[in-house]
Amino acid sequence: MRKAVILFNLGGPDKLESVEPFLFNLFNDPAIISIPSIFRYPLAKFISKKRAPVAKNIYREIENKSPILELTQKQANSLENNLSKKGDYKCFVVMRCWHPRASQVINQVKDYGPEEIILLPLYPQYSASTSGSSINEWNELCRKENYKVNTKTICCYPTEKFFIESHVSLIKKTLQEVKNKNFKLIFSAHGLPENKIKKGDPYQWQVEKTVQEIMSKIKNENLDYILSYQSRVGPLKWIGPSTDDVIIKYSKEKKGIVIVPVAFVSEHSETLVELDIEYKKLAEKNDCSFYKRVPALGTEENFIKGLEELVLKPKIRGTFVSSIMCPNKHVKCPCLGL
Repeated sequence: MRKAVILFNLGGPDKLESVEPFLFNLFNDPAIISIPSIFRYPLAKFISKKRAPVAKNIYREIENKSPILELTQKQANSLENNLSKKGDYKCFVVMRCWHPRASQVINQVKDYGPEEIILLPLYPQYSASTSGSSINEWNELCRKENYKVNTKTICCYPTEKFFIESHVSLIKKTLQEVKNKNFKLIFSAHGLPENKIKKGDPYQWQVEKTVQEIMSKIKNENLDYILSYQSRVGPLKWIGPSTDDVIIKYSKEKKGIVIVPVAFVSEHSETLVELDIEYKKLAEKNDCSFYKRVPALGTEENFIKGLEELVLKPKIRGTFVSSIMCPNKHVKCPCLGL
């Protein structure tokens, strides 16, 4: 039985000239700015034009482009190699805000001719603005093109055992390099506006579950850790505490900082620039004793094994697969199969 696995990620500009249109695609997404399109379109144009100069400076720090497509393709290749031992699988990469877009990839999938499609977001924790947006775009495109194939959706996997083990392994390897034991272990995840969480988005709860599970597997009661959120933009109140505030607080206490990108599975601007450059400078400015960052999961063996297990898992609760249930039962969350 021929099966196609669609790996979803956000994407990133492939050159400096792509930064502004990439930002426009991001802010023109109704899952990001939930207002009518007649207002959202000009607002997205305004925001992307205003933010482009700052964003271009960020990408200048990493060779004028995002590495996320190449890294996601490596993950797809590793997963396909594992799955090829279990059946006839082919992996495709779809980016939400830059190329390759769903409208391009769907033709490649049609040419492949699968009997089943598995949608697999590379966002371990579900949010309507990330996984939800990508899944909805794909499903809407299939409806418009009347493309009907049996489809399984893996909406999230915040406590999947191999995903957790991958984090544990990389954290332990990093901590082996740390000689000074007076440090704060900071789990940093991308933030969300607080109003989205209050409306029932399960993202924050799932990130908390991921961190709890990682710490239960590390089994080191002496590790001093905290969860924080990065990448805040705009005037709205975001979930916290913010990673920069946490870094300042513990750096001033002369602690070392060991930071874990707990919701990013690929290196990109928010790890390579925000964590590695900007937050490191912030920590050193506030007298931290040392600063180390745990790598993103990438093609780490356990992570790819976890994705393989998710793809091979039989359907649960209709068309959706999830490792845990969301508490927000009043919300139409994919975790509940609604």
